[in-house]
Amino acid sequence: MSLPFGNLPAAPVAEKRPVTDTRHGITRTDDYAWLRADNWQEVFRDTSVLDPAIRAHLEAENAYQEAAMADTKDLQKTLFEEMKGRIKEDDSSVPSPDGPWAYGTSYRKGGQQPRFERMPRGRTAPEDRTIILDGDKEAEGKAYFRISSADHSHDHAKLLWGYDDKGSEFFRLRVRDLDTLADMDDDIADTNGGGVWDAACEGFFYARLDANHRPSKILYHRLGTPQEEDRLVYEEKDAGFFMGAGGSRLNDFVFIDIHDHETSEYRLLRADDPSGEPVVVAPREKGVEYEMESGGDVFFILTNADNAKDFKIMTAPVDAPQKENWSEFVAHKPGRLILSVQAYRDFVVWIERENGLPRIVVKDRRSGEEHAIAFEEEAFSLGLMGSLEYDTDVIRFTYSSMTTPTQVYDYDMRTRERTLLKTQEVPSGHDPEDYVTRRIHVPSHDGAEVPVTLLYRKDTRLDGSAPCLLYGYGSYGIAIPASFNTNCLSLADRGFVYAIAHIRGGKDKGFAWYEDGKRAAKQNTFKDFVAVARHLAAEKYTSADRIVAQGGSAGGMLMGAVANMAPDAFGGIIAEVAFVDVLNTMLDDTLPLTPPEWPEWGNPIASKEDYEMIAAYSPYDNVGRKPYPPILAVAGLTDPRVTYWEPAKWIAKLRALNPDAGPFLLKTNMDSGHGGASGRFSRLEEIAFSYAFALKVTGKA
Repeated sequence: MSLPFGNLPAAPVAEKRPVTDTRHGITRTDDYAWLRADNWQEVFRDTSVLDPAIRAHLEAENAYQEAAMADTKDLQKTLFEEMKGRIKEDDSSVPSPDGPWAYGTSYRKGGQQPRFERMPRGRTAPEDRTIILDGDKEAEGKAYFRISSADHSHDHAKLLWGYDDKGSEFFRLRVRDLDTLADMDDDIADTNGGGVWDAACEGFFYARLDANHRPSKILYHRLGTPQEEDRLVYEEKDAGFFMGAGGSRLNDFVFIDIHDHETSEYRLLRADDPSGEPVVVAPREKGVEYEMESGGDVFFILTNADNAKDFKIMTAPVDAPQKENWSEFVAHKPGRLILSVQAYRDFVVWIERENGLPRIVVKDRRSGEEHAIAFEEEAFSLGLMGSLEYDTDVIRFTYSSMTTPTQVYDYDMRTRERTLLKTQEVPSGHDPEDYVTRRIHVPSHDGAEVPVTLLYRKDTRLDGSAPCLLYGYGSYGIAIPASFNTNCLSLADRGFVYAIAHIRGGKDKGFAWYEDGKRAAKQNTFKDFVAVARHLAAEKYTSADRIVAQGGSAGGMLMGAVANMAPDAFGGIIAEVAFVDVLNTMLDDTLPLTPPEWPEWGNPIASKEDYEMIAAYSPYDNVGRKPYPPILAVAGLTDPRVTYWEPAKWIAKLRALNPDAGPFLLKTNMDSGHGGASGRFSRLEEIAFSYAFALKVTGKA
């Protein structure tokens, strides 16, 4: 057992209740399958119905990790206060104009939840602001509360807002009268958290979740009527597809977006005809993705059709948007990944990534002239906020780097003038000159160059003595931005090198980077991460026993895989809401995300090849007798994305096979789901706990 964890009480021992399963002629035994609650659907809605034996085990694990981390209580408080001190407690957004009003958010000092507010356009004095939704007030008396959306109607008379008060992501929708600021009688349950107003603002479209937490129906709700009378607009019969309803800046169309991880289909309704039937744009075709953006007389369509792997932008006439009528607007360029597109009256704007870095490009719809908004730092992050309005020359974007606090700009697309509206305040102080941010490239096992973003203080000695927190994700094509993060400064200020490994499985270097870390190529994701860890140690940024690896969700699967693959490369591992029981989850088609996830991971029910492919790396299935470092796993009891039993089973098996390694800690939040605690300060307490673990295992606590 590692020295920092001496004198621990006896660890919980999960009872073994072997369950055998045979697929494709292969038999596996799962000793801890009983930790999966048979009534998980009910538990998501009411945690009191959890099997007492399962609850007792989770509570015993919580008591054990509390004992193991007891000597870090003061450190956790210190870290929390530091991180809280970097937040402007009464912060507010720059209001976004829309017609006669401007809309924004703010926080009160000490408040956990956002407040949504509006003010007459062009007026920003405090007395001009009206709080239209107070998150702190709505959260009173609730252990968990999260607002999913707050969308004003086009006539500015009503607010459609959603919330979850269990962490299960079964959201309720309410409608608020913006004159009286009272909620109307409309109360819509079991939604995905948002909706789209019709053109007359007499009702809205929304996605309804079924008992297995899948958005299987799009319905239309007319204000003042019971939910039972909502009109079924479209029902998706294939459980393998996600679905949602979206709108446009022109409020002219409602988009029904149906997709999995590699195929998409759009169905259109005119927003002024809520009784109409949706029209298919391009029928789903395996491997072909597209997204729709309304542009007046045309649609702009972002797609990978015709082997445009890194995507191109097409146009189609509004009255005939079918695929045979698509015309090229921005050509495909290999290695330049177009991420999203926005249309305005005179301009089209998109954000793209090339050589691992993002940029914003503006194109004049009439002349065809285009230009990019340029930046100079070695590694940075961009966010395109756009505008609520269609008839405008001004868009909004955010910029930051690992050392530069977030800046909000308005950008005039015609004059190319950028106006700085706000720079993120760090009340406790922050001098970018005290830190170094770097982008290095690390050769992986097959020669692929893996980008790595580094942050550390200028006075950090790079002689192998510095501890390192190495973060990774590497799935679903998600790229991890090199953005400003005030929390990680608490590690950097204690001598840490903070590193982000932009490994395969994300789209950091284009779509091919994603494909090279997916399904049959999934092992590249794990090997990339191990290569980065070994490189950082070899180049004296740190040493192997001082590297703490961190990842969450699919990044938690990464943590489990690299722990099995190279336990000697890490001094500690933090796996949050960890997707570690991959094979069992992909074999359970009743779980919310399993059928839609098969394109990402493979379908082990239908395919022996996929079964063996997943079994080869699934962290839970590959736990062995190895010199594992200390591991912290974090779970949420009502998490519908990565169910609590995945990390619970993983920790039980690690401990049973390796009584002298670790220790292995499991922290289950009994009042939350996938995203952890809902309040901004409660979330900081969870980060402080994880950071305290990293400091403890590296001897810096």
